[in-house]
Amino acid sequence: MKRRARFGIAINAPVVLGMAVLALATLIADSSMRADWIRLFGVYRTSIADPMQYVRLFTHVLIHADATHYVSNFMMILALGPMVEEKYSSGRLCLMIAVTTLITGLINVLFFPGTVVVGASGIVFMMILLASFTNIRQGRLPITVPLVAVLFIGNEVMAGLFTPSNISRISHIAGGLCGACFGFAFYVGKMTGKSTGLA
Repeated sequence: MKRRARFGIAINAPVVLGMAVLALATLIADSSMRADWIRLFGVYRTSIADPMQYVRLFTHVLIHADATHYVSNFMMILALGPMVEEKYSSGRLCLMIAVTTLITGLINVLFFPGTVVVGASGIVFMMILLASFTNIRQGRLPITVPLVAVLFIGNEVMAGLFTPSNISRISHIAGGLCGACFGFAFYVGKMTGKSTGLA
């Protein structure tokens, strides 16, 4: 007697899903409360004595200007994230997100002190570069990896120079470079059989 297949919902990427839920919760809170969540948790320079300065270095990726901003970022994160999380593990991905968030936050505080930056676009571009490393085979680096890196960085630099907008291109570039560094470190560690120190 054949058993009928059972269907259910699997939590296949807890880090990615957790980030998406937290960002959605902050978006709902921002739209339903009087507090200015962008000013509270977006990253910008204040006094070094301000404890929120250090909190904002990590919270800015969870805050979005509106629903369109949220959807555009998390549509990509939810598409790429599960594959990346499966490849690199939840622990590594969580650490890579935290490091990328800190680096993009610090860059903004140090070099663009008057600009408030929010959104997870840096994480999106980190994942794009990380995903390009998933096709690596023993001893071979696919030509698509350097092509993605060159085209991505070149496009962001050109767009930043010649297309005025309120988009933080530097966050995209920093996120992409982080993804390339993480992917390469994982690749080298895998080829040599050594730990990359990302776990």
